[in-house]
Amino acid sequence: MQEFTYTANPGRVLFGDGKIAALAEEVARLGLSRVLVLSTPQQERQARGVADALGGLCAGLFAGAVMHTPVAVTEQALRVVRETGADGVVAFGGGSTIGLGKAIALRTDLPQIAVPTTYAGSEMTPILGETEGGRKVTQSTSKVLPEVVIYDVDLTLTLPVGLSGTSGINAIAHAVEALYARDANPVTSLMAEEGIRALACALPKITTDPLDRAARSDALYGAYLCGACLGAVGMALHHKLCHTLGGSFDLPHAETHTIVLPHALAYNAPAVPQAIERIERALGTKNAPRRLYELAAEVGAPRALRDLGMPEDGIAQAADQVLANPYWNPAPLERSGIERLIRQAWSGSPPA
Repeated sequence: MQEFTYTANPGRVLFGDGKIAALAEEVARLGLSRVLVLSTPQQERQARGVADALGGLCAGLFAGAVMHTPVAVTEQALRVVRETGADGVVAFGGGSTIGLGKAIALRTDLPQIAVPTTYAGSEMTPILGETEGGRKVTQSTSKVLPEVVIYDVDLTLTLPVGLSGTSGINAIAHAVEALYARDANPVTSLMAEEGIRALACALPKITTDPLDRAARSDALYGAYLCGACLGAVGMALHHKLCHTLGGSFDLPHAETHTIVLPHALAYNAPAVPQAIERIERALGTKNAPRRLYELAAEVGAPRALRDLGMPEDGIAQAADQVLANPYWNPAPLERSGIERLIRQAWSGSPPA
């Protein structure tokens, strides 16, 4: 018998087609009457439609969310919260918007409803990463866990193919690290393997036909499972490295995860044979790092950090930062190995 401890995060999940229609009912169910709708500038038009549909339940719209959740942007949003008298927030969009909702909740205890339109998975976690002064700081607290998550497959049908691929592989990264987490357990491992399988099968189909509703549904289901894993167990080197790279060089979140994942998994593979076996089973391969590298190519994702704008002289800097405040990791963190990992990801070469 395997002994384990599993703490399930609270939260209400609605999943299916057209579920956004239940938003007003969910706002009322939480006892809210003036919610602030959040979005990025790119999704302002869709978010305004959501705000209009809420009618008198909506206090306003803040469409200033940006990636990596800068503290300065959160402070702008908090001023709007105070000015409008909002008693809750609706985060409509991907990880950037959901991160802003969490940052507001951390400072105000306002209830949140998350309506994810990508496969990021942040909506299922009590984790918040914020940037200030060029550094990203991550914390975990139940104060930032959304009370309600509405997964509407319809909202993902217009998600661009490129973002579908990178946000989906970003979600796979959550499940990959959950399988070898220090506090891994049979429950999250089941969810992780199924989440990897669902996304790995769905993403190439979406690339071929973005309107494939069955593939979109499978991808959103996989993202939900992977996000739940991220919210339940700790992560390791991959996530630490991506947070460091994103915060230090202002690199796009999903693309960075997509590029780094095959290399981080190759680094850890010798230390986690059982996890590798499950990942390979989910991916239908005998070489998990190489298959993830190939999957990125199949969905049209970038495979080199230099293509995202990371300078070559940042490789050593990133290695230093990872080692200065390291996460737990199943394989020992060695300076030469970490720098080699980052250089391979920077150049876009296959994982060693």
